[in-house]
Amino acid sequence: MPPVDTNYLAVLVGAGINMAVGMFWYSTAGFGKPWMTMMGMTNNDLKSAKKKGMGKIYTAAIMSALIQVWVLSIFIDWAQAATVNEGAATGLLLWLGFVATVSLGTILWENKPVKLYLLNNGYNVVALTVNGALLAIWT
Repeated sequence: MPPVDTNYLAVLVGAGINMAVGMFWYSTAGFGKPWMTMMGMTNNDLKSAKKKGMGKIYTAAIMSALIQVWVLSIFIDWAQAATVNEGAATGLLLWLGFVATVSLGTILWENKPVKLYLLNNGYNVVALTVNGALLAIWT
């Protein structure tokens, strides 16, 4: 494998961007209400989850975001993406090849609605393209 030059500060900021995009995306200001409906969740379900504590969920989400952005930074480095467009294109291609295809199983095997697939993948494509652009110009 070729050596990788990782800018860990950029990875940390990118993970923060992931979390910020997700917080908006799944909030009531974003797409939270339709997401809850498609997931079959009620406000009471959400309140119950909050009472149980969201610490473990947020910890796992932060770790996931860190890993995703770190791996994206490796691909950005390997692709030698150095501009906003090159970084965004790399993030978009990784989304298309790995996220969009794997998450298609939610429609095929879990009988989830296509709109839920599109909503969730909208978040992923935004996070990966924005972070790809960031990493390309920062690393």
